[in-house]
Amino acid sequence: MKKHIVAVIGGTGKSGQYLVQHLVRKGYPMKLLVRNPEHFTPGNSLIKIVKGDARDYNAVDVLIKDCTVVISTLGQPKGEKSIFSDATGNMIKAMHSNGIKRYIVTTGLSVSTPFDMKNKTVKAATEWMYEHYPETTLDKQKEYELLTKSNLDWTLVRLPLILQTSETFPTEANLNDCKGENISATDLAEFLVSEIEDEHFLGKSPFLYNKK
Repeated sequence: MKKHIVAVIGGTGKSGQYLVQHLVRKGYPMKLLVRNPEHFTPGNSLIKIVKGDARDYNAVDVLIKDCTVVISTLGQPKGEKSIFSDATGNMIKAMHSNGIKRYIVTTGLSVSTPFDMKNKTVKAATEWMYEHYPETTLDKQKEYELLTKSNLDWTLVRLPLILQTSETFPTEANLNDCKGENISATDLAEFLVSEIEDEHFLGKSPFLYNKK
């Protein structure tokens, strides 16, 4: 079976670094979109750097050429307008143009779907996000809506607080509710990489968390 080549967005971020390390351990060749490659040392022959920004369609197009799957752990750049729907719009267009279907992307608990049965804590957290970060929160919801209207084989992974740790814990994915307060960055990376081959969550938005 041909090995997948993975395009990674957000690979230099806090959770993205764990993702890149896990992809390397699994032997996946990858292309990373990096804004400032002069500040980043790949450190492995499996990693190829593409300079650019997720808001730049041409950069996204160059990134995903010759790839078979895209994984995004993109975070919000400080001091900039919300990036998520812009990046996803570019990704949908570029993936369609290049004949790539599999898109795995992370987001927050505030995103809602018609299938949700969020508990009181998650509902309160969602309301808090809309109150304090309305622009990015609305934009993340817009990202979900864009994906639902696309023809991609997408999975949007909704996350609680990410713990920057190499420790692993029992993990659960749930389509309706988030029953844990945290997710280990290592467990998150393992789940995202497993989704390259797993079709269980195609076109779905699971919550991922460490079980209490």
